[in-house]
Amino acid sequence: MTLRLSGVSLTHANGVQALRSLDLHIGANEQVAIIGPSGAGKSSLLNLLATALRPSGGELQVLGEHAWQLSARQRQRLRARIGLVHQAPPLPPRQRVVTAVLAGKIGQWGLGKSLLNLLHPLDIPGAHAALSRLDLNDKLFAQCQQLSGGQLQRVGIARVLYQAPEVLLADEPVSAMDPVLAEHTLSVLCRHAREHNVTLVASLHAVELALAHFSRIIGLRDGQILFDLPADKVDRERLDKLYANEQLHSSPPPSTPLHVQIPRC
Repeated sequence: MTLRLSGVSLTHANGVQALRSLDLHIGANEQVAIIGPSGAGKSSLLNLLATALRPSGGELQVLGEHAWQLSARQRQRLRARIGLVHQAPPLPPRQRVVTAVLAGKIGQWGLGKSLLNLLHPLDIPGAHAALSRLDLNDKLFAQCQQLSGGQLQRVGIARVLYQAPEVLLADEPVSAMDPVLAEHTLSVLCRHAREHNVTLVASLHAVELALAHFSRIIGLRDGQILFDLPADKVDRERLDKLYANEQLHSSPPPSTPLHVQIPRC
């Protein structure tokens, strides 16, 4: 089992309880989408799986390791095997795209090589190849501040593709992209996961994209799992319950078939 949560809860420093006694198992090479209303705990769950946050209770296992029973050095080595795509990638505005992408290897390179990479990009062909998969190779030497929000998201994804982690976590990775580009980008992520035997877990605001690209859907609400089902079992009734009292702009419009017939990658 690649990811295992047993009775995991998470309470933030401000006292807000983000996750409540979660039991969740995700196997090797699975591709899972997490959906739910704003504030459901999706980002908190992904950051917890990335070991960026420590559970307030329960047990977390990642890649067979009890993440918070490890030493700080061992946990850092574990994190190098996990890739996290942020909704708004934390990229310095004046940093060049090539440097931002190559930073995906920092956890594997060590301090000396990482510092050298800041002065002179160590693997320009590798960064170019990762960006090419996302149709962004023409921005290789641009500064991050010159890019749009959607382009910055693609740089963040290219960075994780270059990292080549065993577990790929993506937090609303296409929220700033137009529908066509979002469709293409998710296809690239799913294809990479399949071809490289990577476990992929993504939170998505757009329900139709989740249903189209992922075979397993987890519905999260108020820090609890409302359902965990194959995509073809997620019906309108379950979505209505998941998004109750919310503006359902994230779910498929009434005129759109619930189960979109787009081949999953």
